[in-house]
Amino acid sequence: MSHIRTEKSRRTLRRQRVRRRRISKLTLTLAGVPLAMGALAGTVFAAVGVHHHRGAAAAAPSTSPSAAANPAAAANANPNCTLIVPANPLSAQGLATPYQLTATNPAMGPCNEANANQSAFVEAAVMGGNGQLTLYDPLVVDKGTQPAAPPAAAQVPAGSTVGIWFGFNGTNLTLKSAAGANSLTQGKCVNGQNGSVFGQFAQCNAPAFFQAANGQIANKQLQVPALGMAKDGMPCPTTRDFSVVDQDQSDNVVTHYLANGKGQTAQNNAAGKAAVANATDLANGSDNLLLSQFIDPALGCTPWTTPDQSSGNQPSAALPLDELSAAANQKAPVALVPLNDPMTLNNANASQGKTNLYRAGVDQPPIGAADNGNGATYCKNMFNNPAGVQRVFKDQAMFANAPSVDAAMATNLFTFLAMRANQSFTNLGCGKLLNAANPITLTTNGNGVVTAAALTPLGKTPPSAAPTASAMPSAPTGTGGMPPTATASAPAPSTSATAPAGGTAGGTGTGNSPTPAPSKSCRPPKKVHW
Repeated sequence: MSHIRTEKSRRTLRRQRVRRRRISKLTLTLAGVPLAMGALAGTVFAAVGVHHHRGAAAAAPSTSPSAAANPAAAANANPNCTLIVPANPLSAQGLATPYQLTATNPAMGPCNEANANQSAFVEAAVMGGNGQLTLYDPLVVDKGTQPAAPPAAAQVPAGSTVGIWFGFNGTNLTLKSAAGANSLTQGKCVNGQNGSVFGQFAQCNAPAFFQAANGQIANKQLQVPALGMAKDGMPCPTTRDFSVVDQDQSDNVVTHYLANGKGQTAQNNAAGKAAVANATDLANGSDNLLLSQFIDPALGCTPWTTPDQSSGNQPSAALPLDELSAAANQKAPVALVPLNDPMTLNNANASQGKTNLYRAGVDQPPIGAADNGNGATYCKNMFNNPAGVQRVFKDQAMFANAPSVDAAMATNLFTFLAMRANQSFTNLGCGKLLNAANPITLTTNGNGVVTAAALTPLGKTPPSAAPTASAMPSAPTGTGGMPPTATASAPAPSTSATAPAGGTAGGTGTGNSPTPAPSKSCRPPKKVHW
């Protein structure tokens, strides 16, 4: 049921979203990380900026230098963009036809794919009738421009079922049909519900794809690899593991694009690399990328990969693979999108209908008697279960020796994951739901980089923390069975211990309509959702 928000509530929600993005999908500075999947060696990852200011100058148009060379423009980019879906998006021709990015509200400034704060990403999977599963990453270009290299041809064998998923580094991504086409209906695309977009996530024909894939699994024509055992003696995690999930699990994709200095983009393949000298690698901060390229290597685990047609059939991880693996392998407790997930809120209110639409797009069952989507239960499993955040702290040594997702925010993978969990506690409203203080203390240096973290069991009284400019609540230190101090490897002196707050995702817009009511939130792109 729709609710009318007061101007005060709208301003509050916008402020929450700004905080949420600040450490939510964060920057993609992946230097030094092994990038075997997708043949990414030698490319440079563009930073996904961390600040947006409403009313500030937008990113440079596509004929100007890329966002990587224009950080001021990147940081002030219009956070609400529209992706024009080509005709017949589920066909081979549709997959190989570039999607076009444009501003949802041009008055807020342009949207440019090469600006990493605004980059949109598309990821498709083709389920053949014989159990053959391949991937294809359709390209995104600025509206009215040409790609830097022609997209690779796509193969969709007769009898195949195609699913498409979207990720976004801005705030609200809206899908729109190409002129003269009925693309959204043709692709059975879902962008949200009743005027409220999910935010950074959307999908086309995903439920049908998962139905086909699960049928192939049942017929033993498609085999889901076993998870294997992590170096900590526990099963390797999935995207439904409470040690991996955050405030809005199972969102965004693993797709990479290449960008040249003129703002043109190309697929991440041999043709693209040949056409784009000194390419900037655009990537989508996502739970999937975090798991496959950071957490798995740190724990000695290997993600499920399959050939990517758009990258010379190089093996790649992908959202649909992760969700199929999680459905087949994740042991209890199983993390399923809860009603307090910010991306499934409708005008800041819990929505079972919108939550079920989101779940259907990531192969999760609808809310029912066995799973009522209860936010308090989700928070307890995340913060009070040994298989949840406690595992991150238990494995501190392994994660501390792994590279940070964003060195400007945290010194290593452990401090990054702790920061992400700290934010999720706030953004999920766990404090109110559990009547408890944030159990994670973050220690930062003079530059605001998280250098250490500690965990206190829920229900314990946290010590007071040094006040900060943002007046965030204090957080506890670790006691009671957890390491009393979870110190990262960086020796930089700390200046504060904070438990930063975060806001919500989702935003306003139109589910399957091309004319949304754009949000005025100015969140920096992506959460540490990562």
